Parts: sequence; structure tokens; C-alpha cells
Amino acid sequence: MTDLSDLTPAAWPARAAAAWPAVPLLVALALWGYAMRHTDVSSLDDFGLVSALHPTFWAGLAVLTAGFWFTVRNPRRRNIWSLAYVLGLLVMERATQAVLYSTPLYAWAWKHDAVIDHLLTSGELQTAEQLGDMAVYDQWPGFFAAQAALVRLLGVDNAAMYMAWWPLVSSLMLLLPLLLIYRTFTEDRRLIWTAVWLFCVGNWVGQDYFSPQSVAFALHLGVIAVVLRRYGRSDGRRGRQGQAVWTVLLSVLVTAMVVSHQLTPAMLVVTLVALAFTRRHRDWVPAVTTVVVFLAWCLTAALPFLSAAMPDMIRSVGDVGANVETGYGATPTGTGAVMTSWAARLLSGSVLLLALAGVLRQRVLRHRALPLLLVAAAPLPMFVASSYGSEMIFRVLMFTLPGAAFFAAAALLPKVRTLAADAAARETGGRSPSAAARRRRLPLPSLPPLRYGVWAPPLALLAGTLAFVPSYSGKDRINYFPSAEVAMVQQLFDHAPDDSLVVAANRNYPLAYEQYWRVDHYWFLDDDRSHIDEIVRDPAAVLARDMAAVEAPARAYFLLTRGQVANSEMNGQLNKAQLRRVRESVANSPRFERVAENSAGVLYVLKPANREGEGIRP
Repeated sequence: MTDLSDLTPAAWPARAAAAWPAVPLLVALALWGYAMRHTDVSSLDDFGLVSALHPTFWAGLAVLTAGFWFTVRNPRRRNIWSLAYVLGLLVMERATQAVLYSTPLYAWAWKHDAVIDHLLTSGELQTAEQLGDMAVYDQWPGFFAAQAALVRLLGVDNAAMYMAWWPLVSSLMLLLPLLLIYRTFTEDRRLIWTAVWLFCVGNWVGQDYFSPQSVAFALHLGVIAVVLRRYGRSDGRRGRQGQAVWTVLLSVLVTAMVVSHQLTPAMLVVTLVALAFTRRHRDWVPAVTTVVVFLAWCLTAALPFLSAAMPDMIRSVGDVGANVETGYGATPTGTGAVMTSWAARLLSGSVLLLALAGVLRQRVLRHRALPLLLVAAAPLPMFVASSYGSEMIFRVLMFTLPGAAFFAAAALLPKVRTLAADAAARETGGRSPSAAARRRRLPLPSLPPLRYGVWAPPLALLAGTLAFVPSYSGKDRINYFPSAEVAMVQQLFDHAPDDSLVVAANRNYPLAYEQYWRVDHYWFLDDDRSHIDEIVRDPAAVLARDMAAVEAPARAYFLLTRGQVANSEMNGQLNKAQLRRVRESVANSPRFERVAENSAGVLYVLKPANREGEGIRP
């Protein structure tokens, strides 16, 4: 029999202390699971998911953030716990919508599914003569071809079977390159994981959905990680031989990016050029490689699109005001839309201000991590180049965030370390750099040490974490399409003859581009304001005139759905009364016949002029 006195007294308490981080993590996930079971999304208002979420969701986020902060600040905690908390954050941030909603979000995601379906149906790339403006996707087919192969491999009907989970998948893809980038400059685990956390909560722009941009951004960060870690000052002949191997990998990553997305390679070029001007990374191989691959694609496969778009692109160069402003139909309208828009602005502004504070406070970072500061600043000149469909400001924020999050994290910590500073200290026997070395530094301004309250940094982290939800999910009334809406649109395309025309207020509905290679689409809110006003004055007559050119056996359909109404109201296009006028005018017109209606919308068909008395079915 073993005497209890023979046991090590501290063994059990030590194990309990080591496992303590699991408690708040499990509590947070349990609260999240409870919230998922008790959240009703059947009638979203202008606050989107924010007002629909059960209160336990917010409690779970608060517990998760608190647990992360006290775990990451403890130097004895292993990195695995910080990783576990970040994964928990991504689940609560990016998987919530996939769990709650019965169908995938975002009209653009459904559009990309249609492009994949086109590749699977036609089996080949096609030109503008065959596809019109949709041929642009065939000129950058990398993402769509890969997804078409994945659909075949998984044996599913289409990408819609899994694209609801893509935000979580694409966010997970960013973790490895982010960690590699941050570990290039520091081994301070507090700084690394706090920066990762801030990146996750600051990345509200929404480009993690099922899109080429989501994969291209991961490739972009992968190239940056390779350049920062494997290029620069070479260690003689062996270093040059090693760089040849990494150049091959870099070329593969760049090629995959170039054939998938239009904007990301340009962002990468300006970033690599900025890095090449620093002393540590004065190596032009990555920048030249990217430029060569980029130009080769633009001057061959992408040339038809670029030739047509070049005049508009040239006119936008230098027009910063127009490049950062939003156009008609992109102005938040209503209390919910305005408040969620301001939440997003304040979140991004706070991260950028914290980054500035980190640069000014942490002398060692602004000197030793200068390449990462350039990574954050390099996308800013893109404001001069293009508006990118009124989205340039959002894309610049996204590409700036990896560097900004690193310096913002430094602002929340009292003191940070870098790899270069640690190495210098070891070389000098632990002494600080010499006065002569300090005199060689640039005379940048410095803020005095901040006297933080003990709760200020975690409260700032919590505020950013909570602000992510309205910034990311505040427009879910626009982005979510219930099953009834999907079923109605699917019924339309299942029966529409070739060369038919679908007329809708805007393109914010599921399957909006379904079978675009055989069915035409017309969204009248994309027209000039004068024509929109004409439609509002006499909807049925003007729409019938616009749709009259369709010849039998093709049909002209008018579709008005919940998603179109939400987008029009919340983005300042047509208000509820105007949309009601359009619907009632069409319903009362003898030129139109209703062929389908449910809780999510209504579908009409235009009767041929010589057959107005006959019933028409899709």
C-alpha cells in the first residue's frame, strides 16, 4: 500500500494550473453553442445578425477574450493554448453564420458558384463574344478551375454544398503565413498572438467569403512570408543556392495568384518593391519575378479584358477623391445600416491608431521591424491608381491589416522584444547598443512610456472583438437569402427557355448569375438615375417596354425578392414605398402574369403582345 506522504504534493496543483486555460475556452464555446440553439434568424432587421443573436453569444465572446488575454500574458503558458483561443475566436466569428443560416451568404458567392457551374458545363474557357462581360472570369480562371476540380473530387452537385463554410476555411489558411511573418521579427509570444488576434477581429471587410480574393490574399501573405524569411542579405554561395529553391516556390505561389485575381498581384508588386528598397531586403528577385509573371498573364490571357477596361483605368489614375468615395446605391440608409457602418469605421480606425501608437512607443520595433511597417504602408498608393469598383478603400484596409495588427498589438503591451534586438544583446553580453549606434538611427519622434491601467489593454481588446460582430454581420439582412428565395429563383432558371431575360431591381439575390451563358439579366437600378426615376413614375409601362424585345420562345421575367428589397432600402437606392409602387404596378398590369410567389418574393412573366389573354408559365 502506498503512503499518501510519498506522493509529490505539488503534482496535482501543477497539472491543474497548466490546464487552467481550458476552463474559459470551454465555457466560451459552451455559451456559443447555447446561443446557436436559441438564436432566431427568420426575420432579420436592419441590424442584421447583431440584434438576432442570443445574449449568451456576447457573453461567450467576453469570456473567450478574457481567457485569451490572461493566457497569452503568462510566459509559462505554451503556444498551443494561444492557438486554441484563436481557433475558438475564428469558430465564433466565422462559423456562426454557417450554423445559423440555411443557405450560403452573399450574392457574389452565388455568382462564383455560377462561374464554376459554367466551367463544369462547358468544359472550356470562353471569350467575350460568347459570354459578354462575364468572360472576365474565364480570363482569370485559377480559383474557379480549382473549385470545379474540388466539386468533382468531392462528388457534390455544386460548390454551394460547402461554400457556407468558406469564411472559416479561408481564415484558417491565413494563420500559417501570419505566424511566419510575425516570427520573422520577434519570439515574444505575447506580441505574436495578440497581433494574430487583432488581425482576426480587424479583418471585417468580408473578403473571406467564397471568392478568388480569399485565396489570393492567403497566397499574398505566403509570398510575403517567404520574402521576409528567405530573401535579403545572402550568406554567401550557400545562401544563393538556397534562394534558388525558394524562388521556385515563390514563382508557383505568384503564378497561382496571378491567374486567379486581378488586384492582388498589383498589391504584391508595390509591397515587394517597397521591401526591396530596405537594406535588409535589398533583393530584387521577388519583385522582378512577380512583375514578369504578372505582365505575362496580362499581355496574353487577360489582354481582351484589359484592352476594353484600360481607358477607364487610365482616367481614374490620380483621382483620389473619386477612388475612395462610394457611388449611388452604396450609401448606408437607416439606423441599423448607419450604426453598423460606423462600427466598422471605428474598428478599423482604432486598429490604425493603435498601430501608430505602437510605432511611436516601441523604438525597437520601428527600427528592427521596419520591413513590416513597409508592408503595412505599401498598399496606400493604390488609392491613386483606381477605385476598383468603389471597393479600393476596403481592399487597402485589408492589405494594410497584417502589418498594422502587429504594431497595434505592440501598443497594448508594456515592452516587446525583437529577434534582432535579442541577438544584439547577446553579442554585447546583455548590454544595450552603444551610443554611437543609437546616434545612427533616424531621429523619429517617440512617445513617453504610457502608464496603463491594468484593465485598459484587455478592455481595448474586448471592445475590438465585440465590434467585429456588427462590422462583419451587421448587413446580414442584405446578405442572407432564405430557402424560399433560393427555391423561387431556382424554379425560374429550371424552366426559363434559352435567350430569356430576367429583369430585377438589383443583383442581390441568390443564383443571380445562374446559367448566364444562356439567359440574359437586366438590373434596372444599375441604370442612370433618370431612367430609374422614369421606372418609378410608371413601373409597369416602362418595364414592359424595356422587356418587349424578347422574342418567343424565350420569355421575359420580372423578379422581385426579399434580398433585392433589403439591398435597395439599406443602401439608399429605392425606399420601401417606391419598391411597393413598382410591385403593385406590375401586379395590376394586364401585360404581366404572376407565375410564382412565396414569403421571399414574387415572379412575373411578360405576356407576348399577341397572346395577352393566355396564361403563361415558366
